[in-house]
Amino acid sequence: MTDDQVLQLLKEIRDLQRQHLEHYKQALRNQQESIQMQREWRESATGRPRIFLVVVTLLLLAMWGLPYLTRR
Repeated sequence: MTDDQVLQLLKEIRDLQRQHLEHYKQALRNQQESIQMQREWRESATGRPRIFLVVVTLLLLAMWGLPYLTRR
């Protein structure tokens, strides 16, 4: 193998490593974005059951108290 061939091969290896590094960085950014989106969704979803519980409780209290209010 000549020096020029070795040099060309080393350049190709270098370029492939750079390309691999860029792909790795992009995958890492995508993973971080996905984790952030999951955290935001989880934080927004934790309040929903509480609101639902309050609304259902108020409706049940209203249904329970309505017959007593109409008797008078």
